[in-house]
Amino acid sequence: MKKLIFLLLFLPWMPANGQATKMIPIFNGNNLDGWTKFLQRQGADKDPQQVITAENGTIHVTGQDFGYIATKKSYKNFHLSLEFKWGEKKFPPREHEKRDAGICFNVDLVSNKIWPKCAECQIQEGDVGDLWLIDSVTAFVDGLQTEPKDYAQVIKIKDGERPHGDWNRVEVISNTGKFIFMVNGILVNEGEYLSITSGRILLQSEGAEIYYRDIKIEEL
Repeated sequence: MKKLIFLLLFLPWMPANGQATKMIPIFNGNNLDGWTKFLQRQGADKDPQQVITAENGTIHVTGQDFGYIATKKSYKNFHLSLEFKWGEKKFPPREHEKRDAGICFNVDLVSNKIWPKCAECQIQEGDVGDLWLIDSVTAFVDGLQTEPKDYAQVIKIKDGERPHGDWNRVEVISNTGKFIFMVNGILVNEGEYLSITSGRILLQSEGAEIYYRDIKIEEL
């Protein structure tokens, strides 16, 4: 019953038949206007190896350096939708690990670092839709309050991930401390009382090649 009530609270903002109607693109498909980069070995907005580029309507991340691309704008209550697909390249120290990346939101980006205070919708092979809470962020999930830690994980409740090489649509709805993660139209994670409720949106580069496209948002 509690889960039904929770979903009903979100129904006005959830897409009908997988299609949102009031979404605004935040990636124009041609360049990275409206975004900033940070790479662990290079610093802010320095990318001589072209780790993160706009390419053929996608944000192409080689994964060669850990870091991220972040919106210049901060968001409070929103519905974010994007698609991602894995490439083939992997780099140290994760060349023998699962391909990994993530959508971080409500990012408290006081200073650039790996990784800033935020909540994260995990994008990792086999684990798309897990919740990560970074730098003591907490949430209430499935009747339990998480503990403040450097990194805390809440495993998804269902799998919506498609096979390697396919595009996957991920949606993050964050509203007044409540959150929902959808993967290819399937509810995979949800919770409430997030301790951080506004901030920038960040797409990770974490040792694996990945493509992001069709990045849209609706402010609620």
